[in-house]
Amino acid sequence: MPLDRNPQARQMADESMVRNLAAQAEAIWPQEREIVASYGLAGELRILDVACGTGEITARLAEMFPEAELVGIDLHEAHLERARERCAFAGSRVRFEHGDAFALDLSADEFDLAVCRHLVQAVPEPERVAAELVRVTKPGGRLHFVAEDYGMMHFFPTHTDIDRFWTDGPTAFARRLGSDLRIGRKLVTILRRLGLAELRVDYVVIDTLRVPVETFAAIWTAWRDGYSEAVAGATRFTLAEVHERFDDMLAAIRDPEGYAVWQLPVVSAVRP
Repeated sequence: MPLDRNPQARQMADESMVRNLAAQAEAIWPQEREIVASYGLAGELRILDVACGTGEITARLAEMFPEAELVGIDLHEAHLERARERCAFAGSRVRFEHGDAFALDLSADEFDLAVCRHLVQAVPEPERVAAELVRVTKPGGRLHFVAEDYGMMHFFPTHTDIDRFWTDGPTAFARRLGSDLRIGRKLVTILRRLGLAELRVDYVVIDTLRVPVETFAAIWTAWRDGYSEAVAGATRFTLAEVHERFDDMLAAIRDPEGYAVWQLPVVSAVRP
């Protein structure tokens, strides 16, 4: 049986994903922008945004690099339509194309910056996606991944075992689909094996001290709405139990005396 390279297609196309992408961008970009700025890029760049979704970050990159040309790639046409509307302000500098991250219809050595956010944890064989980004990046160009790791989340106080839930719930669900929700800690090894240089890992800290509480909560609400049935159908948890765990985390996020954090790896490297 051929490998399904888009095993979370239903969840990615759900309306909850639109909410999730908006909330994640609001939570992550203020810190991520400083990471991108540290690369020292400027001028008439070529930038690729693979799995661009609704264009939340493509638009921010277009604003950050006003002389750059940008290409956004995604599988979901409805997301691409939203992205085109969002980036209309940039005119012909930004274009969006339907495409497969495993087989980009792009020339080799084309981009100064290749961005891939929130994808490698959702697909099997992420090393093949990374190899495609290496192929289309110019020698001396930079690759930039937001690589989720669901073992880097902590919540207090809770009345259920949230660590066990992530292991036996969403992580087990993803494993059945061939993907890895702990890819964030493994991506450096993948990129090193691809021969990249200047590897580094920065962390965006999404917590209740740095990020507005309701922005933080909006990410978890969207995950609950989009993934609960799938997790319940693939693991030992009932739908009610999945909802209970998500609501427990949301309560910790909103607890004025509590603390919640998601440490999000941003992995970057240079193509020699």
